[in-house]
Amino acid sequence: MADKITSRSQDYSQWYIDLVRSAKLADYSDVRGCMVIRPNGYAIWEKMQAALDRMFKETGHVNAYFPLFIPESYIAKEAEHIEGFAPECAVVTHGGGEELTEKLYVRPTSETIIWASYKKWIQSYRDLPILINQWANVVRWEMRTRLFLRTAEFLWQEGHTAHATREEASEEVMRMIGIYKKFAEEYMALPVIMGRKTDSEKFAGADETYCIEAMMQDGKALQAGTSHHLGQNFAKAFDCQFQTAEGRLDHVWATSWGVSTRLIGALIMAHSDDRGLVLPPKLATRQVVIIPILRGDRSAVLAGAETIARTLNQQGIPAFVDGSEQNSPGWKFAEYELQGIPLRIEIGPRDLAENKCIAARRDTLEKTELALDDTLPLRISEILNNIQQNLFDKALQFRTDNTREVSTYEEFRLAVEKGFVIAHWDGTAETEAKIKEETKATIRVLPAEDDYIQQYSMNEPGTCIFSGNPAKQKVVFAKAY
Repeated sequence: MADKITSRSQDYSQWYIDLVRSAKLADYSDVRGCMVIRPNGYAIWEKMQAALDRMFKETGHVNAYFPLFIPESYIAKEAEHIEGFAPECAVVTHGGGEELTEKLYVRPTSETIIWASYKKWIQSYRDLPILINQWANVVRWEMRTRLFLRTAEFLWQEGHTAHATREEASEEVMRMIGIYKKFAEEYMALPVIMGRKTDSEKFAGADETYCIEAMMQDGKALQAGTSHHLGQNFAKAFDCQFQTAEGRLDHVWATSWGVSTRLIGALIMAHSDDRGLVLPPKLATRQVVIIPILRGDRSAVLAGAETIARTLNQQGIPAFVDGSEQNSPGWKFAEYELQGIPLRIEIGPRDLAENKCIAARRDTLEKTELALDDTLPLRISEILNNIQQNLFDKALQFRTDNTREVSTYEEFRLAVEKGFVIAHWDGTAETEAKIKEETKATIRVLPAEDDYIQQYSMNEPGTCIFSGNPAKQKVVFAKAY
């Protein structure tokens, strides 16, 4: 029940853990750093998977699967890559009761094992592009874990594509980060800033990394998806060359991109409240719960509730009835608010007699009287659409209210404790590192979106807030998960 949840104002971090466990989304495992994703949580992931998988396939991508175990010699082929991932890797040294002749890394990411295959598959420009995605699990030996946000093992998708030219690879990078932005905003109701990472924050082994960054209710940033331009780095590491249309040899150009179950954490922290989970309807497996108030002619009330559910399901609106008698209606109201069901319908004997029902929204808790006639599915659909839009609008307004542009380092230190900060940066890794050391704030993104660039004049030159040196542009700073 909701009384198990610490309030956000009291302890935001504990609120998050309490909500995840009370809403039965996930729980801790006896395996260090790992989590159990419970049916309620996995249902959200399945909805995310379905939407993303459809969007990937609409842009020509296909699914495949590559091994979980990666030979040490593969990992070592790309120096920057192994340097970036080595501290987080889990390594298998024994199998079948014997010591392995070569250590096997448990997949932290799949670039190396995939490019070993691409080398075999690509000989000519006619073999390109390769547009492959895989749904998989990965292992990164995190020291400090938090359910969904950072665990030793997690679920994700990772796209790996091969192209004949840098330009084609660049188009792919931007296409996929654009898909992530569309998914976040249209399905998760989560406004995001799209742009490029600094060199110090980019993916190990990439030429460039693009990302989408979202603001959580505590003002911190969460990186919700990344798309990497890998240049020819992995192709050179695995000597993957192809014959061009002009008859010369060239190394293949590559991209990789991915999102993970941390999106569920983002969803929780962006929309939920002290009562429990708040789910956008598009990601709710069960959009409507119908609770019959079993008084008077109980069988007639229950039959009326079942009729509503059947009518909504026939119109493609997932609905179910909780006609159980062991718990009171009030208990059920609180329980389904905790679980984040977007819309609750209440119907009792008086409502049935008057041919109406009561619809209660999860996002605003507002109640509306609806007629039990042919217009009901349309009215319910309109309310669900309104909930979806309202969650986005509310999150966008929150981000706007908690984003501040500053011109001095003193202003910066205060503002970064509360949300996103727009400030000039001189472009040096030294300044970036010192700001991070002193404030724990990082450059989250160099925005690539026209609307964000125009709103804050991001490309306007000025003076770096830290060094006082000339700065070519403004960037977005924040503390982050």
